[in-house]
Amino acid sequence: MHTQRYSSAAMKMMNFHRNFLALQTPTNPPHMTNRACDVFINHRGIDTKRTIAGLLYDRLSRLNRQPFLDNKNMKPGDKLFDNIDNAIKNCKVGVTVFSPNYCKSYFCLHELALFMESNKKIIPIFCDIKPSQLAIVDDRKVPAKDLERFKFALEEAKYTLGFTFDSLKGNLSDVVTNVSDIVIESLTEMENKKQ
Repeated sequence: MHTQRYSSAAMKMMNFHRNFLALQTPTNPPHMTNRACDVFINHRGIDTKRTIAGLLYDRLSRLNRQPFLDNKNMKPGDKLFDNIDNAIKNCKVGVTVFSPNYCKSYFCLHELALFMESNKKIIPIFCDIKPSQLAIVDDRKVPAKDLERFKFALEEAKYTLGFTFDSLKGNLSDVVTNVSDIVIESLTEMENKKQ
């Protein structure tokens, strides 16, 4: 068996790096924090979780904001509706990423309706879809009262000024930066109004 010996200088350097890395690692991962979120990112996971939604979450986090993205802020055992509904009710701004499969999701539409019912400011991103293409299909699986809530919320969102993004032609970095800037601007305006 071969054992490697390190000089005292090498040991000090390794200890320094180990201690430095320990300081850089948060003691509470994002999903463990109970702080209210600044911005809730509403999206259809199969379309945008690994692109716009994930990158927007990362950028806002680096800008010291508290974004909410289901797979980043929730952990196994969390109650889905309780956590999401509370996050939306307590957030300051919502970003809604509309995509081709968005309207097929009960959860996406439920979240959108909550934004509208809570009078939250939303910043829409129309990703690979035009506002006029957004439509709810009545497959008789959704209760009538929810269907009406969803239709109303979707109509409101269609007529809210937002961003468009074509994944075949657009620059993902630009849209994430532009949306982040508008989110920060909106949050700053809200904070200034409180003072």
